[in-house]
Amino acid sequence: MTLITIHQPNYLPWSGFFHKWMISDAFIILDTVQYHKNEWQNRNRIKTRQGAQWLTVPVSYRFPQTIQEVGIASQAWARKQMAAVEQAYSKAPFFQDYYPSLQVLWQQPWEKIADLNVAVIRLLGDMLGCDAPLLLASEMTTESDDPTQRLIQLCQEVKGTAYLSGSEGRNYLQKDVFESSGLDLYFQAVEAPIYPQLHGEFIPYLTALDVLMNTGPEAKHIIRRMGGKVGE
Repeated sequence: MTLITIHQPNYLPWSGFFHKWMISDAFIILDTVQYHKNEWQNRNRIKTRQGAQWLTVPVSYRFPQTIQEVGIASQAWARKQMAAVEQAYSKAPFFQDYYPSLQVLWQQPWEKIADLNVAVIRLLGDMLGCDAPLLLASEMTTESDDPTQRLIQLCQEVKGTAYLSGSEGRNYLQKDVFESSGLDLYFQAVEAPIYPQLHGEFIPYLTALDVLMNTGPEAKHIIRRMGGKVGE
């Protein structure tokens, strides 16, 4: 079986995003679909002394731009985020192992949110030992506007024999359509990992950066143990 997963390029994604990458044979970043405001493409959460805090990249979005077309509104956000991360995690056990690389990335003059997100995803994925190929839908030849057919065609283009969806895919994916195209359909089954954190009571569903800062090399094992894949 060649298992393919497809996901929009979130910013500083949570651990479940990287779990999908870890258990798949190829990960396709879906940067060709319409951008949605107030979701996860330009923000995520870290943990501070005051609790969860959003890190947000301001964007200049005009409907109906796709994710790959959306620009970043200003560069001031980068300095603020570096300061916020340093303040939140400077006393974390593995801060010095990961922060310098992130700092270099944030200091680059990013113009598009998709380019920034893919760079962040690649960097965190490397830190977490994700070794399956990471591909961009915008660099592939799929042309269908139908959401289901788009997924199927992307899987077929990389010779996939099975598709791994998030658990919410049960609400809209049609198993028979995948099967008629020669693809088995699986769903991710995960529980948010629990691990040592700074700043008091545990908060789940933060950026995977939180796991890395607090647990270091163990983070990849913590995330891999989150769950697996299930059939219908």
